[in-house]
Amino acid sequence: MLNIFAIENYVMLAVVLIALAIKVFAFVNALLWPSDAYTAANKLTKPAWVAILGLALLAQLLLAEASPLNLLHLIGSIAAIVYLVDVRPAVAELTRR
Repeated sequence: MLNIFAIENYVMLAVVLIALAIKVFAFVNALLWPSDAYTAANKLTKPAWVAILGLALLAQLLLAEASPLNLLHLIGSIAAIVYLVDVRPAVAELTRR
C-alpha cells in the first residue's frame, strides 16, 4: 500500500539534497574567483560572499535533520541563489579571457 508520508519524506529529502548541492556549488565557486573581480563588478567583497555562503553551508550541515523550510535554510538558500544569479555572472564576465 502506498504511504503518503513516505512520499513526503522522499520529496523533503530531495529538496534538502538539492539545496545542499546548490550551497556547496556556490561556496566552492565563490572561492575560485579572484578578489579583485568582486570589487570590479561592484559587488560585495570576496570575503563577505565566502563568509555568507560558508555560514549558509554550515547551517545546512548542522541542521540536516531540520525542515528545509527552516528560516536558516531559507536564508542560506536565498543567499546562494542570489550569488549564482547575480554575482557569479558579473564576476565571470569580468574574468573571461
